[in-house]
Amino acid sequence: MIRAELSAGEAPALHLDGDGPAPAAVTLRGRRVELPGEVHAARRGWRATLPLTASLWAGPRLPIPSGEYTVLLDGAPAEIADVPVERTGELNVAVVDGRIVASAPLTPEEASGEGQAELERRYATEQVAVRDAVFFESFYGRTAGCNPRALDAEIARVSPSTVRYWSVVDRSVAVPDGAVPIVEGSAAWWQARAESRLLVVNDWLRRRFVRRPGQRVLQTWHGTPLKRLALHRPGFDPRRAVAVIKESRRWDVLLAQNPYAAGILTKAYAFFRKPVWIEGYPRNDVLRTGDAAAIRDVLGIAPGERALLYAPTWRDDREQMVDFLDLEKLARDADAVLLVRGHSRTLIPGSDTSGARVIDVTSYPDVSELLLAADGLITDYSSVMFDFSATGKPMYFFVPDLEHYRGRLRGFYFDLAERAPGPVVDTQAALTESLRDVDAPDRFAARYESWRSRFTAREDGRSAERVVARLRDQGFLG
Repeated sequence: MIRAELSAGEAPALHLDGDGPAPAAVTLRGRRVELPGEVHAARRGWRATLPLTASLWAGPRLPIPSGEYTVLLDGAPAEIADVPVERTGELNVAVVDGRIVASAPLTPEEASGEGQAELERRYATEQVAVRDAVFFESFYGRTAGCNPRALDAEIARVSPSTVRYWSVVDRSVAVPDGAVPIVEGSAAWWQARAESRLLVVNDWLRRRFVRRPGQRVLQTWHGTPLKRLALHRPGFDPRRAVAVIKESRRWDVLLAQNPYAAGILTKAYAFFRKPVWIEGYPRNDVLRTGDAAAIRDVLGIAPGERALLYAPTWRDDREQMVDFLDLEKLARDADAVLLVRGHSRTLIPGSDTSGARVIDVTSYPDVSELLLAADGLITDYSSVMFDFSATGKPMYFFVPDLEHYRGRLRGFYFDLAERAPGPVVDTQAALTESLRDVDAPDRFAARYESWRSRFTAREDGRSAERVVARLRDQGFLG
């Protein structure tokens, strides 16, 4: 049995001590991170050191994401003696049943049910005056991206004295420069939620929310809807209806990408009666202003190489990304690098895919940068279809479960096959043929232009500027 020891500090690490011959290689493997370690001979056997921090996509070196990890010695899982939970700076680590378990750096009090109940009680009852601060949350803290991130950058530019808090599930989430990461459920998280003058979110506000005098909530949402939302979802669920009504009453302003989305979102969310700002999506400003070559370099795409982004939506009946395609074969047949982007809901339960000319970019912080870097998009029912059309680059729709998804899982607001600005296919062979068809974009040119006119007319690279100007004008920012 291998003995484990944890070291804290700026570079937390896991130290393993074993008897007998030293392994040639030691690796820490998780769902989306794989880190090599160092092995040294010791007086009685060997010692290996594994880092508990990682730099993803040329970002800062941060603690590894929460989850279970396996230690591999020369490729084989190792048997490690259990270790109780220890705090190593910005990461909690334990060894349970031989597996490394990483979690958010909450104190024992914060992590307990009783502790959370007390923090929530204080949040709800204590008098707290709002200050010049913004509380950002994107996809429940799994990322620091989407519309909130673009608004963060503009707020930092025009109001550098404003404090910018970012709600994160753990410290592996890289937040923008100058922003303050706060781990969900910590005492600091509850405090920031109470004292921030403005809350900017792109999904539901979870947990208890008590509005302070002068506090406002901007709901940016995260896409123009094709699939039915909230009260429009198939089947009537009274608990869902109550939750939707309660949630929509928390918002003060709803941001919509276009008039179509504004009409859908206001009705789906209990006939939302407060202001709706139709200003395009801040996250898409980068499609006009970003540097595609620099992003492709970070992703490892060679100059002149064709890059296709495969970005399917999530399914209500499964946790992980759909596996309808042989990704390696598709990359080979299309003579392209295939960037694979799972939905935010598959980020934590899913695992990275791999293969020749296949790059899993599910953990890449900003999907809009991927849209800028890609030469074409393959999707199914994801709202990314609306954002990508702002680039004018070709789109392909791979929908092998169309009838099941449309008829049983979610339903649509319009017939995708009739309006899609690109080929709609249901087999990999047909998708490959479409990708090879150089005339396909021309055949869909009229549909594409109509689509862009309806859905992306406000995507001019200045959406964040307009939204922040309105926030300041309305007194939402100090």
